[in-house]
Amino acid sequence: MKATGIVRRIDDLGRVVIPKEIRRTMRIREGDPLEIFTEKDGEVIFKKYSPMGELNDFANQICETMHKTTNRITAVTDRDSVISIFGAPKKDLAEKRISAELEQLMEARQVYQRKLGEKGIPVVDGAEGYTVAIAAPIISEGDVMGCVLFISTEGAQLPGEVENKLACTVAKFLGKQMEN
Repeated sequence: MKATGIVRRIDDLGRVVIPKEIRRTMRIREGDPLEIFTEKDGEVIFKKYSPMGELNDFANQICETMHKTTNRITAVTDRDSVISIFGAPKKDLAEKRISAELEQLMEARQVYQRKLGEKGIPVVDGAEGYTVAIAAPIISEGDVMGCVLFISTEGAQLPGEVENKLACTVAKFLGKQMEN
């Protein structure tokens, strides 16, 4: 754990303000759920809660099945990081923070399919060799929860309409699973 040197007081209603710099760095937005942990030595730890994390095993199975069906790199993300990947080394993308550009795609709530000649959008910062070919946002009860991705690498043929429909179907299915 890293000390920030920032001290805040609890108000009379039990609230504490998380400084803007920390919210921006950790990508904590208004309305985001936070999970609270306590330690025996008096530490209180706030962690961003990802409902998608509960579907981790399920997402792994879906990514593996999509990869075996299409022979393409597939991934599922929550709003912050790649939670499941198949078809590429996990060390390159798994549990890494998604790029700001991918986050913007999700927030737009539209399916994105890269066109031939278009500059690639990085999946995560620092792994420029992996770009978004198709991104289908996972929406549950009106909220963006993450996205289903087909990922391309340098020189690989871009996926087509079949992969687009598959990504959309899986994203809708995962969104429905989040509602139950």
